[in-house]
Amino acid sequence: MLLHIPDVLTKEELARCCSVLEAASWGDGKVTAGQQSARAKNNLQLPLNHPEHRELAELILRALGRNVLFNSAVIPLRVVPPLFNRYDVGMEFRAHVDNAVRPVPDSGGLRIRTDVSSTLFLTDPDEYDGGELVIYDESGTREVKLPAGDMIVYDTTVLHSVQPVTRGSRWASFFWTQSMVREDSQRRLLFDFDQRIMDLRSRLPDDDVAVLGLVNVYHNLMRQWCDL
Repeated sequence: MLLHIPDVLTKEELARCCSVLEAASWGDGKVTAGQQSARAKNNLQLPLNHPEHRELAELILRALGRNVLFNSAVIPLRVVPPLFNRYDVGMEFRAHVDNAVRPVPDSGGLRIRTDVSSTLFLTDPDEYDGGELVIYDESGTREVKLPAGDMIVYDTTVLHSVQPVTRGSRWASFFWTQSMVREDSQRRLLFDFDQRIMDLRSRLPDDDVAVLGLVNVYHNLMRQWCDL
């Protein structure tokens, strides 16, 4: 899955994020990297103990909670609180794979399986050169560079990288989600099914027999495939 979700943040939420990050003291991004990834990683990150990190993380979690497309595609069970990174000129993150399991900060030892990765862009493409998120999957190599406030969602199983920034500064939030549906092919089927149901509901009443029948099938599949 590689899904572009537009307008995750409102203009006001985006402005608040950028205001905090503009004034922040950034730390080394290697802090949250695994042993292998740390050797490929050269960027900055908002420290977890930054006084306003929790505020920004909760802002993004609220935005995710109301986003129909994210919830339909990802079917989230748990989300690691969002992190924030920055790539200035010369910084990059060479090809790497994310850890399969990650701890949830301040959770008393809770860990999650990382099924889905998300990058929420906080700077517009005209503010920097380079910095493309590159996804390497069965379809080939794809470069992603989205407007501020837009998000890309992709399976955590794929290799990915961030190209070197050659002008300006690239800011983003990134996080991982454990889905209620472990298998990515099943998530894709459920997402396609749900999108077709929503399209049908835009043209037929909710009590139409065809709508009710498809909704029933969707939820029966969820009962079979969900892992809670």
